[in-house]
Amino acid sequence: MGNEHMATPCKVAFVGAGAMAREHARAFAAVPGVVLAGIWNRTRKRAEALAADVTIPFVADSIAELHERTRADLVVIAVLEPAINGVARQCFEFPWTVLMEKPPGLNLADALDVREIASQRERTVLVALNRRFLSSTRAAVSSLEEVDGARFILVNDQEDLGAAAASGQPHVLLDNWMYANSIHLIDYFRVFGRGRITRVEPVIPWNPDSPQIVGAALEFDSGDRGFYNCVWNGPAPWSVSISSPVIRWELRPLEQAAFQLRGERRQNPVILDPVDSEFKPGFRLQAAAAVAAAVGGTVNAPTLDDAVETMELIARIYGHA
Repeated sequence: MGNEHMATPCKVAFVGAGAMAREHARAFAAVPGVVLAGIWNRTRKRAEALAADVTIPFVADSIAELHERTRADLVVIAVLEPAINGVARQCFEFPWTVLMEKPPGLNLADALDVREIASQRERTVLVALNRRFLSSTRAAVSSLEEVDGARFILVNDQEDLGAAAASGQPHVLLDNWMYANSIHLIDYFRVFGRGRITRVEPVIPWNPDSPQIVGAALEFDSGDRGFYNCVWNGPAPWSVSISSPVIRWELRPLEQAAFQLRGERRQNPVILDPVDSEFKPGFRLQAAAAVAAAVGGTVNAPTLDDAVETMELIARIYGHA
């Protein structure tokens, strides 16, 4: 995925200096032809520390200065969800390709606003839905392309507001936690389900006053069906399974994959790409795809439109739309 042999360098800049920015920087630094050009963060001291750790030569005092001094081809936005809209607006003032950490907004309304500004500025905006780049995901997608018949996609989610609050997450983010964190799981419906989602039925509706179990049935115009199950504030795994008439795939944990053939009872694990252990899973291939979009215009990565569609699905599942 992406051009690994570029004729000209790709200069990459970073907005944000937290753990995710660090992982992105490591991944981009490993893509041939990439130059880490500069970084800006609201707290300059943190930007300086990350720049020293991953060898970024320039620390800017503003996003405008970051662009002016680096003339970067690509900027990576990795900031806290409440800050996404304001930071994205500033980044959209300049003609670099943008890779945003997910989600692309605090909630659906915020994401729609971000998309509107990007559209007005005619910017190329990608969103880091990195689980699409996992070798486990890619193995299942490739296998199922050869299989006819309807699919059933089962997504098991687990979210813990108590743990999120204990980690210091702000109340405004906790109120929108399904957009911030469940996007990791709900996007799988759009990865494995074919066609347009025609129906979302909340079988066990979301109760914000007493978050426990959420369940929703999905139908696609292709004939595929799905079910979303989320355990709130209780133990449960993150997992995805895709059943077809002849093969069933399971991702549990998401970074691992196994398949079961019709007539068999055993699970057959697949050998995964070592790149998913060398870097945060999915990040290295994601970085290469983003670079290809920035320097060659070949977009083989989730766009802002893709991410907004997943945000819209979250809203339907949780009764916000």
